[in-house]
Amino acid sequence: MNSILFFRCVYLIFILACIFEVGYGKTVFNVMNYGAIANGNTDNSKVFEYVFNIACQSKGINLVLIPWGIYLLRPIVLNGPCNGLLEFVIIGTLKAPTDKVFSINVDNWITFQHIDGLIITGGGKLDGQGPSAWNENNCSKDPNCKTLPISLRFNFVNNASISYLHSINSKEAHVNIWGCEHMKLNHISIIAPKDSPNTDGIRIGSSSNIEILNSIIATGDDCVAMSPGSKDIIIQNVKCGPGHGISVGSLGRLPNENDVSGLWVTNCTFIGTQNGLRVKTWATPYSSNVFNLTFEDIIMDNVNNPIIIDQQYCPRANCQKGDSQVHIRDVKFRNITGTSSSKIAVAFDCSKSKPCENIELKNINRTYNGAGGPATSLCSDAKGIAIGQQQPPSCIYHSLQHLY
Repeated sequence: MNSILFFRCVYLIFILACIFEVGYGKTVFNVMNYGAIANGNTDNSKVFEYVFNIACQSKGINLVLIPWGIYLLRPIVLNGPCNGLLEFVIIGTLKAPTDKVFSINVDNWITFQHIDGLIITGGGKLDGQGPSAWNENNCSKDPNCKTLPISLRFNFVNNASISYLHSINSKEAHVNIWGCEHMKLNHISIIAPKDSPNTDGIRIGSSSNIEILNSIIATGDDCVAMSPGSKDIIIQNVKCGPGHGISVGSLGRLPNENDVSGLWVTNCTFIGTQNGLRVKTWATPYSSNVFNLTFEDIIMDNVNNPIIIDQQYCPRANCQKGDSQVHIRDVKFRNITGTSSSKIAVAFDCSKSKPCENIELKNINRTYNGAGGPATSLCSDAKGIAIGQQQPPSCIYHSLQHLY
């Protein structure tokens, strides 16, 4: 939390500079000047939509300023395209409603869409008020469960920078990125209890050239999850935990899914997570490809399932039985160190009909000190190579002759 306080203090200086830049090419739209009431009880969604529309229609660089205070917001959609560059400076706290009519069977809370050139910053907070709705989430048992709102959604937003933003207690996922290109998330903090259901930190789908940097994600589900169509993703210097780790997938649940490729995860730390680095696919007849993934320079502390490929992913009962048709290849795990809370520290359960290929393990040092130790590895239909230190001993090197 000290790092979050540091980000707030440092960035306040930057924000003050932004406010005084009107004479240097920026036009500032302060929501307080348009009737916003920052008492935490009065709905401000109409005011925010109005101010956004004015700023969006204006040419040049337009700054929407949300000062200190607590602003209650019902679900809003901020829809472009815009005539200039749009900058949102959030210094205060945006608070989601707890009324069921705005919380249950609602897809999103705050949505930005169809915008080219967007900056969101300021050190402010999004409070999703998740405890008011989490008991409505039974999606692990019911595939037709009620929808809860994602806190912050980006649809078809390109050339965007999201920085120094804090999301707490989302009702469902904190951030969802869909159909976007060239977006950077830097110095983001995402916080929710480890038992909060389905509260993924950042979800990415059908998007390319996305960077997640220098951030803290501690939540109840995946810290970062990449769904079909994710391409050229960088995740660097991210602290994950609690949560379910960094996941590719789930994939193969539906027909005609786009491939996932070009992922680079580096210099990340996992603490007490349910999983570490995971690729998960359903055992369905729907085919796609996952390739060119690199996970390197990773530290894990007391992580369950540290390195896992699961091609029999089944989050609920009555899943379809068979072989996954998602082909996984060219995946590198390099310089992975730390402790495992499970005896099986490396597990590759690949498809029998489409085995994993070109899996590289280099300098793996995972220790387990629990009952029945030391750590072991488990491989099924995985082909590749093991290089350097291998703790636990690798089970994948036996397939070396198949590749070289």
